[in-house]
Amino acid sequence: MKQMVPCFALISMVLFSAGVAGAHCQIPCGIYDDQMRVHMIAEHIKTIEKSMQEINRLQSDSPGNYHQLVRWVVNKEHHADQIQEIVSQYFMAQRVKMDDDDYTKKLVLLHKMIVCAMKCKQVPELSHAHSLRNYLKEFSALYFDQDHHKKKKAE
Repeated sequence: MKQMVPCFALISMVLFSAGVAGAHCQIPCGIYDDQMRVHMIAEHIKTIEKSMQEINRLQSDSPGNYHQLVRWVVNKEHHADQIQEIVSQYFMAQRVKMDDDDYTKKLVLLHKMIVCAMKCKQVPELSHAHSLRNYLKEFSALYFDQDHHKKKKAE
């Protein structure tokens, strides 16, 4: 029995200390799907908007349905966190390179997206989600236009 306790403790440490998988591994595997990441962000924005609409609706209910309200708040924050992770861990850390054309413009747009996601967590104002969507469109146009130019140069 005494031998099982250290074994159980070791197994518990390994299982519960494992990290959470991020937006993409940081091993330079070369397997990237930038379009998919943009679609994921757009889907997170849509979910945030739905959550905000439900939060605003539930706040006006009497008596309050606090259980559902809390669930929508948690949902909204989870999806905002996911956006921040994709933007910072995938695009900023791995995909946008210092020698890219319009490097600064890309970083500014990505930073604005992170800040808007933070504001989406703070208050259920749809204007923040709309701004987030606009920044995503601007970044996407800039990012994929440059990707297209790089392919043309290589040909």
